[in-house]
Parts: sequence; structure tokens; C-alpha cells
Amino acid sequence: MPDTEPGRTKALWALPPVAALALVFLYPLALVVWQSVTPEDGGHSTAPYTQVFAEASFRDALTTTVLIAVGATVGALLLSLALSLVIAFVPFPGGKALTRLIDIFLAFPSFLITLALLFLYGTVGMANGLWTDVTGAAHGPLDFLHTPWGVLLAEVTYFTPFVMRPLLAAFSQVETGQVEAAASLGARPWRIAGKVILPEALPSLAAGGALVLVLCLNEFGIVLFTGAKDVVTLPMLVYTKAILDGDYTGACVVAVVNIALSVALYALYRTVMSRTGGGAGSRTGGAPHRAGA
Repeated sequence: MPDTEPGRTKALWALPPVAALALVFLYPLALVVWQSVTPEDGGHSTAPYTQVFAEASFRDALTTTVLIAVGATVGALLLSLALSLVIAFVPFPGGKALTRLIDIFLAFPSFLITLALLFLYGTVGMANGLWTDVTGAAHGPLDFLHTPWGVLLAEVTYFTPFVMRPLLAAFSQVETGQVEAAASLGARPWRIAGKVILPEALPSLAAGGALVLVLCLNEFGIVLFTGAKDVVTLPMLVYTKAILDGDYTGACVVAVVNIALSVALYALYRTVMSRTGGGAGSRTGGAPHRAGA
């Protein structure tokens, strides 16, 4: 057969990366799944799942994880939409530099943003320090970073640029003539945004929201660095069971649940991306300013 040799050559070339992927990713993942069905008393069963699912701490962590992830995603979507509309359609000095800053912001680690918020709004942060200096009070009024609201603020702050980037790229594809025509016909800015601009941005908004939801579901550093002891998410529960309690089987059970949720959301993200052709971000790298809105 003439095609046998090329096909065999392609298989040989594909073998090293597949083997490396299996060793680095699939093998550790298989070990986690295997450990999750291996009780400490020996044997293999689903008893660890039954035990973990019956724990109130697991149910609370699952609820907290979903609520914070959904809340942070909604907050990031709303904030990124408002900021992207201003940057893309309202000319102002430094707009292009701000767009470039967003690209740099994407490279920042999440704990860095959390530390910045602690310096600003922590119990001994700048805002409380200014308050005590002006009023002479013993304590400042801000003490929320160690609560779920602090975690939510940190995640919204950190993940907003992940939505802004594809939104700005999508806005750069909006025809300027459509915006100017709508404005010349007397349409108000909010109507132009809703009827002309937003329909073009909805695919990118959906893709960015799906990505942020996946990232928020697995966020560990922000929760840890805020010091919110009463905020226990699934990643924090894995850390607690494995490192503090020494319950490696229970930690693997929680990890498998977290992985399953992440894979399901990632499948949703890929579905949205495939239906939108990868979003506008794959076609352009910038978002020039536009007037008329």
C-alpha cells in the first residue's frame, strides 16, 4: 500500500508528544481518580465519594464556589462592558496606552492584585489610614476584604481584563458608518449601544464570560491571600483536606469533583468559541477609538 509508510511515519512523529502528555498530565490525573476510590482501609470502592458528599463542609464549599464564581463572572462582564464601551467609543487622552496596559495586566499573578487591594482597603490600608488621620477615629470603616465580598471584589478586579480584551477586539469590528448613521438619525447613546454595538459584541462577551467562569471556579490564590477564613471554596477544601487534615483520599474526591465541573465549563467555553469563530479577538489585536457614540 503506497500510503502505509507515510501514515506510519506520522504516527511515529506523534508518539513523543502524546507520550509526554500522558506522562505529565494524564498519569497524575489518573492517580488522583484512582486515589479517590481507594479508601484508607484498603480495597477500591465509591465509599469515599459517599462520605465526602455527606459532609456539610463539602456542600458548603460547593455552594460557595459556585456563588462566588457566578457573582465574579457577572461583575466582570458588567464592568468590562462599561469600560470597553468608554475606551472604544469615547475618545480621551491616553486611551491607547490604557489598552496596552490591559494586555500587561493579563500577565499579573492573581495574588499581586489581592495584595494591592489589601494595601488600599485592608484594615491597616491606605483608605482606613486616611480616614483615621482625618477623623481621629481608632479604626477605619473598611473591613470587608476578609469576607466573601472581599474575595468577590478581588476576582472581579483581576478577571475583568480577561473579558475586556475580546470585547475591545469585537468593538474594533463595528462599522463606524452604522454608529454615525444612528447618531445622525437622533438615536441616543444608550440606544446606539444596545441596537448597533452590543449585537456585534455578544459572542465575545459570552466567550469571555465562559472563560472567566472556568477561571473563577479554580481560583485559589485570591481566596488564600485575602485571608478570608470563612470563605472555603473547592480548591481551598482540597488544600485543607490534603495539607492540614492529611485526608488525601477525601482531597482527591473533592479534586475530582472540581475537575469535572471545570471540564464541563471548559466544554461550554469551547462550544461558545466554536460557534463564534473564536471571537473577534482572533481577527484583530487592537481596538481603535471611535467617535459618534
